[in-house]
Amino acid sequence: MAGVSGSGKTTLAGRLSQRLGVPHTDIDGLYHGPGWVPRPEFLDDVRALLAQDTFVTEWQYSTARPLILARVELLVWLDLPTSATMRQVLGRTVRRSVRREVLWNGNVEPPLWRSVLQPPEENIVRWAWVTRHKYRDLPERVARDAPHVALVRLRSRREVDRWVRRLPTRPVA
Repeated sequence: MAGVSGSGKTTLAGRLSQRLGVPHTDIDGLYHGPGWVPRPEFLDDVRALLAQDTFVTEWQYSTARPLILARVELLVWLDLPTSATMRQVLGRTVRRSVRREVLWNGNVEPPLWRSVLQPPEENIVRWAWVTRHKYRDLPERVARDAPHVALVRLRSRREVDRWVRRLPTRPVA
């Protein structure tokens, strides 16, 4: 799954996992160690994930993207309007922060009032805004760097739902 923060990559990856019977690995869980520190074994874990016959994951982290792109056959790009992604990332961040939801390896979203003045890379809502156009050249990049990869571009929740409904159903074993 490719897409900016808040586009619904992990949610769609979970739906595909259930629908297709293919395991989903949340790449954020491989990347973030306790205290939000990147895990040193991240790329080794990504390589192990990619060694599986089938998998669903998100296309994130610049060090992992080339490895993933070399292995996948299909890349689904959630290219939703900025208004939709910002609404989703803001709602998700507020919910996680207020509920103190435990994310990967014991991490929780910091209180909103504290993170608002942090640099964009340390505030997911600001990061989503700053990077909202980062995939504009994705079709050209995939065609150039991985011509073997089919790219599906979905531009609305309605397109996502319609595309998922057309997929075969096979429950996860």
